[in-house]
Parts: sequence; C-alpha cells; structure tokens
Amino acid sequence: MPRFYEKYMKHKIFISEPIRDKPATELPGIGDTAGSKLTAAGFEKASTILGQFLLFKMDKELFCDWMFLTCEANSKQCEDCWECLRKWCNIFL
Repeated sequence: MPRFYEKYMKHKIFISEPIRDKPATELPGIGDTAGSKLTAAGFEKASTILGQFLLFKMDKELFCDWMFLTCEANSKQCEDCWECLRKWCNIFL
C-alpha cells in the first residue's frame, strides 16, 4: 500500500470519530518518534494535543511552533496534524 494512501486513511479515520481515549500517535503527522517525545512532555493523548490546539485558538503558526519545540516535528508533520485537528473541530465542535 502506498505511503500516501496510509496517511490519507489515518486522517480520514481520525476525523470520522470522537477522540475519546486515542493516543497521540493516531493523529496524522505524529508517528512513534514524535509520539514518544509528546508523551515525555505529558501529551500522550490526542485529546491533550487538541487542548493545546484550542489553547492556541486554532492558530496554525502557534500550534506548529509548539509542536516543533515539543516533539521536533517538521513542517509537514505539523501541518498534517493541524489540518486534521481543524477538520475534526469543524465536524465535532
């Protein structure tokens, strides 16, 4: 299966259901490495990442800067995560 398709499906699945108790690694853009760093910083759940996203008032630049500082995510990872959370909020909030 092509990598692009896997990323697309991760995004599609995430925005189709409530966050509940999902680990941070279920968010697009967050793999095992970034997930480990987020967990070490106290952000092991997708809901806590959503909390930061909302704290930053959905601002892409602030959120991406936070992700870079917290888990050394690159710009593509940050944008994938931000976009997914934005779409999730449009559906569920």
